[in-house]
Amino acid sequence: MTRVKRGVMKMKRRRNVLKRTKGFRFARSKKEAAAKEAIAHAGNYAFRDRRTKKRINRALWNVRINAAVRPHGMSYSTFIHALKKKGVSLDRKVLSHLAAEHPQVFERILKNLA
Repeated sequence: MTRVKRGVMKMKRRRNVLKRTKGFRFARSKKEAAAKEAIAHAGNYAFRDRRTKKRINRALWNVRINAAVRPHGMSYSTFIHALKKKGVSLDRKVLSHLAAEHPQVFERILKNLA
């Protein structure tokens, strides 16, 4: 049986693991075993939080829309209901952007609902 020397592949694997943990703190960026565990957890968190991000953003849009319609004597729920009745198909992301960045346009939408 021929002899297998594993130095090249072992170093390549080690470099790859440590490259992925660059910027992590303490042993997690320097020691291979801790780095492997850190990569596994980071992957789990990334997968979970890609979904959480959508939830958080939608909540933020709702809060922004609510804050924009309150001075006009309307609540978020009545505003959304009025949009649905009128057949306006703007989503919450766009409405939130308009409320924050272009308040004049948002006010025109509000006036058309009344």
